[in-house]
Amino acid sequence: MRPQERIEELKRERNAVILAHNYQVPEIQDIADYVGDSLGLALQASKTDADVIVFCGVDFMAESAKILNPDKVVLHPEPMAKCPMAAMCTVDGIKMLKKDFPKADVVAYVNTSAECKAEADVCCTSSNAVKVIDSLESDIVIFIPDENLASCSQRETDKGIIMWPGYCPTHDSITKEKIEALKKEHPDAVILAHPECPPEVIDIADFVCSTEGMISAARSSDKTEFIVGTETDMIHRLTKEVPDKTFYPVKGAVCPTMKLITLDNIISALENMAPEIVVDEEIAARAREPLRRMLEIGRS
Repeated sequence: MRPQERIEELKRERNAVILAHNYQVPEIQDIADYVGDSLGLALQASKTDADVIVFCGVDFMAESAKILNPDKVVLHPEPMAKCPMAAMCTVDGIKMLKKDFPKADVVAYVNTSAECKAEADVCCTSSNAVKVIDSLESDIVIFIPDENLASCSQRETDKGIIMWPGYCPTHDSITKEKIEALKKEHPDAVILAHPECPPEVIDIADFVCSTEGMISAARSSDKTEFIVGTETDMIHRLTKEVPDKTFYPVKGAVCPTMKLITLDNIISALENMAPEIVVDEEIAARAREPLRRMLEIGRS
């Protein structure tokens, strides 16, 4: 039996749904029930009728799914699939900033641990960060943990942003020089950049958008070539969703931890109902409201 067939069999037995992030390898995207960005996956997790959620992404995503679905079993097939940016943020550091800026609201990018979300007023994703910031009453916000996303958001809001010095190593590796080299090879290509990219890349991009925004931009554009400033395997979904256009990845823009999830460990997770995500009840209760506020605000 092919691995894909075994997964389908186990899904039926367990009443399971498979959610996969856009940065998963193509074979994982192809067996998923839903492929999307952080916000899309959170929305799907919050409304699924399945008893079991198999989350193919990094650790914070699976945690968020469990927080939003405390009565469901959430499986994360590979516990070592962790987000390095989320690991850069600490609860003690957030508490210090809150003490220094008592009137500031805390906006937690969804790329954070449950413990850090529990210290926030509201969560956001790359697709709605500005909308979330502008929804708050305070004139100043503490933004954790991505300095690049915070800097990008600062361009579009009048509110003051106190930026945590974290970053995504994959997006930070997307340099202006790499983009310009691709542009030289493909002069007619439109530059799409994820807001986690460094400011100098944002400066030269034609569109700055989340991964879902990239699909919309490519679909609606009259151009046929695109330089994609985000993780390489986003190209797979773009090609499936917009097959009549050509997409060029940035060399080296690979998230190694996203690649740790395989068909075999999905099968193992469904067979053994493990590894299961468990979040401390008190932490989950405090983190749930910021996530719910994020979902209510939706996309920008």
